[in-house]
Amino acid sequence: MLAVFRLHLSHPCRSLRRPLSVYSSCCKTLGNNSMAVQQPPWSLPSRKAQEPTLKIYNSLTRTKTEFVPINGRHVKWYNCGPTVYDASHMGHARNYVTQDILRRIMTDYFRYDVHFVMNITDIDDKIILRARHNHLISNFRSGTSSLTPQLIEKVRSAWTSYVQSKVAKGLSDSDRPSAGSEQDQWPKLVERFQDREWRQQGLQRDEKFEMHFNASNATFNALVQADEQLKSGKTGVENAHALIDVAKDVLALVLDKELGSTVSDHTIFRSLAAYWEDEFFKDMRRLRVRDPDTLTRVTEYVPEIVSFVEGIVKNGYGYEVDGSVYFDTRAFDKADNHSYAKLEPWSKGNRELLEEGEGALSVTTGRRSSADFALWKASKPGEPSWPSPWGPGRPGWHIECSVMASAIFGDNMDIHSGGIDLAFPHHDNEMAQSEAYHNCSAWVNYFIHTGHLHIEGLKMSKSLKNFITIDEILQKYTARQLRLAFLTQLWNSKVDFSESLMTGEVRGIEIAFNNFFTNVKALVSQAEAEGPQLDAKNRFQQPERELTDSFHASQAAFRAALCDSFNTPEAINILRELVSKTNVYIKAPGGNLEIGLVQRVARWVGDILRMFGLGEGETQEIGWGQERSADEGSVNREEILMPYLRTLSSFRDGVRKLAIAKGDNALKDILALSDKLRDVDLVPLGVALDDQEDGKALVKLVPPEELIKAREEKRALAEAKAARKAAAVEAERQKRLAALEKGRIPPQELFRPPNVPEGTYSSWDENGIPLTDGEGKELSKSAGKKLQKEWALQKKRHDEFLEWQKQQQQQQQQQGQQ
Repeated sequence: MLAVFRLHLSHPCRSLRRPLSVYSSCCKTLGNNSMAVQQPPWSLPSRKAQEPTLKIYNSLTRTKTEFVPINGRHVKWYNCGPTVYDASHMGHARNYVTQDILRRIMTDYFRYDVHFVMNITDIDDKIILRARHNHLISNFRSGTSSLTPQLIEKVRSAWTSYVQSKVAKGLSDSDRPSAGSEQDQWPKLVERFQDREWRQQGLQRDEKFEMHFNASNATFNALVQADEQLKSGKTGVENAHALIDVAKDVLALVLDKELGSTVSDHTIFRSLAAYWEDEFFKDMRRLRVRDPDTLTRVTEYVPEIVSFVEGIVKNGYGYEVDGSVYFDTRAFDKADNHSYAKLEPWSKGNRELLEEGEGALSVTTGRRSSADFALWKASKPGEPSWPSPWGPGRPGWHIECSVMASAIFGDNMDIHSGGIDLAFPHHDNEMAQSEAYHNCSAWVNYFIHTGHLHIEGLKMSKSLKNFITIDEILQKYTARQLRLAFLTQLWNSKVDFSESLMTGEVRGIEIAFNNFFTNVKALVSQAEAEGPQLDAKNRFQQPERELTDSFHASQAAFRAALCDSFNTPEAINILRELVSKTNVYIKAPGGNLEIGLVQRVARWVGDILRMFGLGEGETQEIGWGQERSADEGSVNREEILMPYLRTLSSFRDGVRKLAIAKGDNALKDILALSDKLRDVDLVPLGVALDDQEDGKALVKLVPPEELIKAREEKRALAEAKAARKAAAVEAERQKRLAALEKGRIPPQELFRPPNVPEGTYSSWDENGIPLTDGEGKELSKSAGKKLQKEWALQKKRHDEFLEWQKQQQQQQQQQGQQ
């Protein structure tokens, strides 16, 4: 009824005296007239700028290629997961944090509907060996109750074998000890090991040389100590266990050779993998890496793996040898529409990579080609096994990803990702066997590989035991700082992780963003407290237009950077430049600040940083947030504390103004007190006060640890500057003392012994200037002039020395009187 009444009042023929039926007929007339009057023509706008196209560096082409998903915006993405047998390290962080960044860009920025699948390799040669070694060492340890000659001899025998089988690989023929001389030769090898060049030569022969040498040396030293303990009667269980614990890497190989075939309980292998899988995901969550949409484990897909292998054999690309099944790379390579090693065709004959891909427990006899790889491995005693048409066995390493990805995605996927070290043979073998099974020419459309991680220039490797665990690195840096470090470098390039990178560039970026967000939040809070400015001033002038244009240009440049194969270093630089321009706008004189524009920029920058996975704390706040401690809970510190802090700040502002206006030296104490409030008292509370040109302090809430750290860094810089100044003063003082010391000798004594060698001169004048040389010959005129110059210079020095000595004596007398 209300709507009808409004129509009644607004009708062009309205009259409160007319009934509604009149308007009904009138409306029909208006409608007929409107059919005769037409809208003007409309034309489609022409684009001034084209939308950038997403291109991805594709390992299959080694170029940046346009990304074209098969099915609209739905993206099928498979990522190679970890082999879980040890602690996750920085190499894992590099790979999985980087993959998480790319995934977030695809889902949260480009808004693709990504189905992200990742596997866990929970059965593998490395897992079998590690589980077996741990089990055998544990049993041996629990069965040892005292330090005995037999135990020492067993460890020594294991050590000797380890030196000959492992350490010797990195030694030259001249350094390699002969059988029986290992113990006598070892101290000499330890001495040579200190030579870096010698050590590097060993690493060139065997990349595991340093690891093997360190294990051997630790065991050797433990044996020396055990011999001494045995002689002194210290044979308790703790001494025996200490020897076993140090020598476990050396001892495990012998125990495995003796008893490895007796280990048959599946739970021994599964429990190790389950433990490290759990630890892996704990580390990933600490790094803020999202869980996969679908997680697969090899042990859960063994029946499907058997069927998949049968399909490859049926299609003519697999053959059986003694219970194992191998992929026929030659048959596949010769077939139409197939090509083996698409990623690295130049690595086809690389025996080292091929053998590494097969695993330490593999048997390679009977293969038709050295490039053929195991699809199914016949299990030997001491290895887990599952039933198959070829007898008890277990999956080959490469087959697992093919089967699990195919079970979920079918015969094709959009993206496959992993570390660059997996490209050959693992990923090349994956593609070959999958395309052989599905009879397709392309199983993967885009292969993306993350680059290696180097720590201070050295490549990390779990097998080399030179890795830094994620737990260790998170004790030194935050998850945000690590992610920033990876964002500042291209995802597919080698990352050089160093102390200078973290304390320099990464820390600088973090501080810049933190300061920006803190300032903007304080300005927004201040503006909200003061209320709207109803002064009829237009606050969108040339500076606002310039910042707005920069904002829009930054948004376009940012999209272009990410479309350029996820160029995150460039994207971060664009954000930093926008923040810098906004800071210039904020600090510009005049005070005509358009806070809405500043807030808009800050929110966009914060949203983008959160998109990268850099966010902490509440998502609704401006910026990327700060992680809160457990005792803070969900308390809003700003809402509760700001009113009180502004009152305190106003009091301080008033005191400062009074003291400055008075101009009396006595009021300096008031200023000092206000500075103490700012620099000392409020810092532990997480409150920062920034003095502004108009006399008002900008109140900011910052995590106390950041303020304290900034204060300590500032203090450290000041102390370092003072130390440099003091060192310069001291150096100058020492220089002056050295000059004065030269004047201690009176000029009359300068050319007499002991100041010159005995017999240099034989006669002198009344001032001590030589007249004749040691043989009584008169000195030449040039020699005499030279000596006179030296005498005059020494007289000047001596006079300065006497004056300084006099001053020193006077100062000592004054101090004695005090």
